[in-house]
Amino acid sequence: MTEFTVERARAGDERALFDLIATALHRPAPHDDLWERCDPSVYSLDRKFAAYTPDGEPLGFTGSFRSDLAVPGGALVPAAAVDGVAVRADSTRRGILTGLMDRQLRDCADRGEVAAMLHASEATIYGRFGYGVAVKAAEVVVDSRRARLRPGVPLSGSVRMVDPERDPGLLPRAYRRVGPHRPGMMTRPDAWWQRGRHLVLGRGGHHAAVHFDDAGEPDGFVVYKPAASDHHGHVNSLWVRELHGADLGVRLNLWRFLLSIDLIEDIHAGGRPVDEPLDLVLTDPRAFRITDVEDSLWLRLVDVPAALAARTYGAAEPVLVGVTDRQLPANSGCYRVGPDGVERVSADPELEVDVETLAMLYLGHWRASLLGQTGRLGANPDVLARADVLFTTAEPPWNGTGF
Repeated sequence: MTEFTVERARAGDERALFDLIATALHRPAPHDDLWERCDPSVYSLDRKFAAYTPDGEPLGFTGSFRSDLAVPGGALVPAAAVDGVAVRADSTRRGILTGLMDRQLRDCADRGEVAAMLHASEATIYGRFGYGVAVKAAEVVVDSRRARLRPGVPLSGSVRMVDPERDPGLLPRAYRRVGPHRPGMMTRPDAWWQRGRHLVLGRGGHHAAVHFDDAGEPDGFVVYKPAASDHHGHVNSLWVRELHGADLGVRLNLWRFLLSIDLIEDIHAGGRPVDEPLDLVLTDPRAFRITDVEDSLWLRLVDVPAALAARTYGAAEPVLVGVTDRQLPANSGCYRVGPDGVERVSADPELEVDVETLAMLYLGHWRASLLGQTGRLGANPDVLARADVLFTTAEPPWNGTGF
């Protein structure tokens, strides 16, 4: 058994730790030029933990940054965005990952954060730490040769191509205007834009267009890359990296812009909302296809009482929800959840759920009745029907931010 301790990442280990995570994820390590050019805050060790051997060699690493998560009803709750988890290939399955995740969760709780969230590289890892699939996302393809907007589609403002490198504050400004307007969306702190620019702009060859409202203020943007999709190497496809708008009219206008680009046969976009309504506005709805749906945001409720109290609920009789959380036992207990609020009570629960499944329910993607029918939680049909009304949201959650 490998001997190790989990502690806050040590000063001076920045490059070794970020090289470790790059190697574990089979990505190129940051090169010398990048280290010399980047702001030191980009690779800050704040909120980072590492597993060390007795002689100080790092074996594993995890980190996060602070964000705010939108929950049903529109409130924002403080959340940890876990942007890196890795264990060295020769040290896996020795308890290192468990030690790192437990330490990180305790740190989130100490900071007063209500939730933690991540995008999982593998779907079998994080459930045992209380994370559940709370948001799903779609991959879509549009045949731009056939796709035409119906007459009368509501459009507003104007779209203009921009160079984000010349005006680096423009896309952050537009995203702030968009705001986390649906459950599952999150704020993007300055550190995200500094270190995560490649998540928006890629590593070259991407173009950006910004939507401006009638007053000339940015309220949406799209980032895309032309690519070849045939064996001749002809550039005839667009790959959309990000598309955000303050309302549906803005988003449709950005799609209109993409459809107007010449010499393009198809448009691909990943990480889109599962209810992307493009087929409803096309003269040929079959020009739009959802080609895949997969897990997007995994959620972990760190402070269950605060999380339950932060969101709103549908109009149904309250349900007594019994929660079990073996890693953060202060969360375990019975909660009376209803449209008038949430309170912790001493009573026998009507619906019993572990913290992973509660996270799946929390943002509204999953119906309690389906989770009950598949053995994820225990309750009778009447209770499940009430829980459906309480927890389900008018629109499915969406995240839309890589990290």
